[in-house]
Amino acid sequence: MRLVLASASPRRLDLLARIGVVPDAVRPADINEEPLKGEFPRPHALRLAAEKAAAVAAKEPDALVLAADTVVAVGRRILPKVEDEATLRACMKLLSGRRHKVLTGVALAAPGQKLRTRLVETVIAMKALSAEEIDYY
Repeated sequence: MRLVLASASPRRLDLLARIGVVPDAVRPADINEEPLKGEFPRPHALRLAAEKAAAVAAKEPDALVLAADTVVAVGRRILPKVEDEATLRACMKLLSGRRHKVLTGVALAAPGQKLRTRLVETVIAMKALSAEEIDYY
């Protein structure tokens, strides 16, 4: 059976390669990744992974479709994807000296089976960062 990765992330391809798994195809899902109003981080990560898997599985009905989404959260706050320096600086200042969570939702769609999901949660304690350290990062 073919394995399709529903992600354009080079990191996901690298992680799979490290365990000897090479997908037959890479098909990024085109979904809205904005959190729903009042959505908490854990359900958000799981929902995005499930939606990505379902979207790609609809186009690849005879394949195993693997999808994931990673969210960084401080308390109930979901941090945005870092796409520019200003966002990076704001996020680093928020994380400085605090604990935060990195949540990865994983979903696997298999033909004729119920969608399977799993959540991996990592708690990270970050030291207080100086302005110079934030600049370096």
